[in-house]
Amino acid sequence: MFNNKKILITGGTGYFGKEFTKYIYSMYRPKSLIIFSRDEAKQYEMQQDFPKKKYKGLKFFIGDVRDVSRLHMAFKEVDYVIHAAALKHVPSAEYNPIECIRTNINGAENIIKASIENNVEKVIALSTDKAANPINIYGATKLASDKLFIAGNNLVGKNKTRFSIVRYGNVFASRGSVVPYFKKLISQKSKFIPITDKAMTRFVISIEQAINFVFKSFARMSGGEIFVPKAPSIKIVDLAKAMAPKLKLKFVGIRPGEKLHEILCPKDDARNIYDFKDHYVITPSIKFFNKNNNYSKNKLKQKGKKVPIDFEYNSEKNKIYLNIRQIKKLLEKSYRWLLEEPELQIQNFCIIVEMHHQQEKWC
Repeated sequence: MFNNKKILITGGTGYFGKEFTKYIYSMYRPKSLIIFSRDEAKQYEMQQDFPKKKYKGLKFFIGDVRDVSRLHMAFKEVDYVIHAAALKHVPSAEYNPIECIRTNINGAENIIKASIENNVEKVIALSTDKAANPINIYGATKLASDKLFIAGNNLVGKNKTRFSIVRYGNVFASRGSVVPYFKKLISQKSKFIPITDKAMTRFVISIEQAINFVFKSFARMSGGEIFVPKAPSIKIVDLAKAMAPKLKLKFVGIRPGEKLHEILCPKDDARNIYDFKDHYVITPSIKFFNKNNNYSKNKLKQKGKKVPIDFEYNSEKNKIYLNIRQIKKLLEKSYRWLLEEPELQIQNFCIIVEMHHQQEKWC
């Protein structure tokens, strides 16, 4: 569906944007891919890594999502938009809330306006687990952003524009995640690994899985959905042991705005959630004037079923956990480290997990 299409990604010089660029050119032949971001230095660096001869139609557009006039210029004749730009560092957002609001909320409003007025066909905004029952500024702004994009479907009138959201937890080994931080400490020969809390858990998803899920969500979307992939959980202490089995762990306390466990589907949304084979869909609580609100079947004719009224999808009570050995597999895929156990080296990343006394493959 991306062949001969004009695609734009905001925040495109980030980790997701770079990997998305590699994947889309390996799988499709887009008419053009526009990297929209505000950092000219990062754009210059990315241009060196993505030469025009190999990545035909790749364009770079300097701009800020806070500037709606710049977005209008960039969105001309664009078919699909992926909104990945955000201020997302949790402690930083706590100290700089106004800046976070300007980018994450006002920026979302500008994306919606520019998309509708340029008749963009489909828009997917990347969300975060922090937006589910938020306790920090970043999460609160992303929840507001999610609500804006959902309501945007009610503003399109006769236009073809549709807005949906993809929400997942931390992308494993992405910039700003704990994995590069642990890796840096190990390379510096630190005597210990700092852990905020012994009980802390997180969902894990690889960058390949995140990108493929976004691709699938474009094909599945009708507009108004929040797509949530099913993924395993890890204990942060197990991650530290997998990365540095010989180092001591030092418990240092939770950072400002940090959660002990991640939530992707809050219990309060259970009445609006459908369970599909490999994902959940949180449907909008509002009704749109111009469309059918039946989300039990998506555009690919896949059918979902309502979840129990007390359902909540969180990393602590997740049915699937990765053990230390499986985490090492994920590390090897992300960094291609030479692990102590050579039999863990893999080509295609799939993990067999035990669930209800049955084996399931997670790829």
